[in-house]
Order: sequence, then structure tokens, then C-alpha cells
Amino acid sequence: MSRAKTGRANLNTASVGMVYPTLPASSAGSYARHRARIVPLLRGTALVAALAFVPLHMAAADAFLPQIVISSTVPANGDENPYGVAVVPSGFPSGAAIKPGDILVSNFNNANNPQNTGNLQGTGSTIIKLTANGKIAPNGSASVFFQGGAGLGLTTALGVLRKGFVIVGNVPTSDGTVGTIKPGSLLVIDRNGKLFAQIPATPATTLNGPWDLTIFDEGSIALLFVSNVLDGTVSRLDLIIGNNSFQVTSATRIASGYTHVPNASALVLGPTGLVFDAENDALFVASTGDNAIYKIDNAGARTQPVTRGALVTQDPHLRGPLALARAPNGDLLAANGDAVNADPTHPSEIVEFTPSGQFVTEFNVDAAQGGAFGIAVGRTPAGAASLVAVDDVTNTVQVYPLSPENANP
Repeated sequence: MSRAKTGRANLNTASVGMVYPTLPASSAGSYARHRARIVPLLRGTALVAALAFVPLHMAAADAFLPQIVISSTVPANGDENPYGVAVVPSGFPSGAAIKPGDILVSNFNNANNPQNTGNLQGTGSTIIKLTANGKIAPNGSASVFFQGGAGLGLTTALGVLRKGFVIVGNVPTSDGTVGTIKPGSLLVIDRNGKLFAQIPATPATTLNGPWDLTIFDEGSIALLFVSNVLDGTVSRLDLIIGNNSFQVTSATRIASGYTHVPNASALVLGPTGLVFDAENDALFVASTGDNAIYKIDNAGARTQPVTRGALVTQDPHLRGPLALARAPNGDLLAANGDAVNADPTHPSEIVEFTPSGQFVTEFNVDAAQGGAFGIAVGRTPAGAASLVAVDDVTNTVQVYPLSPENANP
């Protein structure tokens, strides 16, 4: 993790309740009926894996070794320090710049350079895309899906809506230090990589340094959960989405009290990874500074914030958990950032826990510390699952197909 460059994107602002563009009156009028049924629906419907992959390779039928894909995340402008990773879900509109199965990665730092004025945290401006069964990018040639203005600092808060929008958080700095950090915003990007709208960090939106997110996507309506690194809180934004419209109908702070502190190597520590269990209406939160995973009950319906929620685990295998994902078997996968409880013999690991917090296993992403960050789990059309992880030591994204016995719930 590194440092920063001056300049911020010139983006249009938006507030809660604004529509982009205006929804038909019939759609807006039906929202109350949709919202009235969403909580029972959450409790009665298991969370379907929203991520879908195209096959990695046409491997030989008798192949033993997995077809692991490793690709650079560095585009032509040199952005580094990949943070967020997401996969375009099935049902995403056809004819777009991205398609189901494509992998998206957000960059937090700008380019390194010989003058030591680059590689600044909070200044990356690109989202790159990878088709896992297509061309693997060498360094400096990753395909760009979104190019924002200078000095954005795109975070782990990266997700894709089936209606055709990509959402990404940004927490900018002007010099790569916490002294110039800003509260940022959520950027709403259309299916062709163009900025569609911005949700600013304000008291009205309950956002303050959007660091990670997860989405419960019902097509025309969705719940967007966001962790805020600058004030140690978690927010829920209720959305209505059309083919060419995006509306935040309400914003609610549902949890507070997580440790949020500056950090010499990671810039800032706070709540990060989120996993939503729709069947039980529970949100799991990886709190990096607390070196713990918590659970917020009634997350889809809560109107008042809980203090952190119930402790799920502070197992010693945790070392500053960052991103969080849900395995096909329901287990929790946490990326260890090594900023807390570092262990030089176990760097950059992804750790698996049961939903009740029992340690299962772990594996290494990089031999150096601080490499594990954004993670996601997705399914191929044939039903096999893959784990996608970024390594921000080597500036790569890695795709690991899971074995058949682990690929299905």
C-alpha cells in the first residue's frame, strides 16, 4: 500500500431521494408495495449467489491441476494497489461493455514513477475488467472499464447491479496521507463505463468514507449495505433501479462503534468487508481495527443503529480482516490484511470460518504481508464455483476454481 497525487474528479452530486433520470410515476408509486414485502422475502428466500463466471478454460477431461488464472490489474495509466473485486452477474443487460462473468477490479493508488511522486493512496481512478477465459493482461495493459478523474481513490466498495449499473466507493487524498483524506462518495457507473450519478458522503446519505459494500439485488429494488471507514459505521441504502434510472429512496445507519483509526501502512483502518445472509436477514461485518467479525441482526429492516452487533469471532487466525465473502457452502471467507495481529509466517491469507465463527482453514495469497484484500466467489453457468482474489503486493487478480465437492452448497 502506498501514497497520493493532487486533484479530484469533477462529478455531479446527488442527494437521497433524487432520481437519475426521473422514474415513471407507476414505478415510484409501487415502491411502497415492494418495500413492504422485502423483509418477509429476505427471511423466506435463501441468498442466491449473485456472481456468475464464464468457464476459465476448456481443460482436458482428465486434468488434475486447477486452471488458475493470474492477470495484472495495472492499466496503461499505471494505477496500482487493487482493492475491490466484483463479478458481473447473470442477467446483466446484453450489448454492454461488460458481460456476465467478467471480473472488475478497482484501483486505490495512482501510478508509481521514478520521481517518487506517485503510487499515492487515495488517488487511483480506474476499474479494470478481465474475462477469465480470454486474454490475460501483462503489466500496464489491463483493459479499462471505467476511467475517472484524477485523485479518486477507488475502494473495496465495488458491486454490480443486474439492471446494468456498477457501484464503486471512493475515499480520496491529495498526497496519500490521512491528513488530506476526504469523506468521498459512491459513484454510479452505467453498463458502458460512463459516470451516471454520484451519491455524496453527507449526513443525509449516512456515508462517510465508503470502504466496502454488498448488495441484495432483487432487480428493480435492492438493498445496498456500505461500511464507512472514517466514522466506524455501516449504512443501508434502499434503491429503486430502472433500465436507465437509479434512485436512493432512504438511507439508514444500522450499526456504529467499530474502531476507526489512522494507520501508517494502510492509511486508515475501520469496518470493511460485508456479507448479507438474506435468509436470516443478517449482515456480517469484518472490522479490521477490532480484528473481529460481527453480525447485525434485522439488517434489512433495522431503523436504529446497533453498537457493532453480536461478536461472531475474534479467532487468532484473524489478522486484520478486510474483504469478506460467502462461500457456496455458507461459510465466511475473510482476507487478512496483516495490519492487526500480523504473523510473518502466515502473511496475506484468506481464512474460512463457519457462520458461527468456527475456524475451518486458510490459504496463502502472497508470500509477503499485506497482499490479500478484495475477494469474491462466483459460479460458472455449469454450476462450478470460483474464488477471485486480488493481490495488492503484485498488483494482480487471481481466479481459483473450486473443487467439485466444495463448489455446491
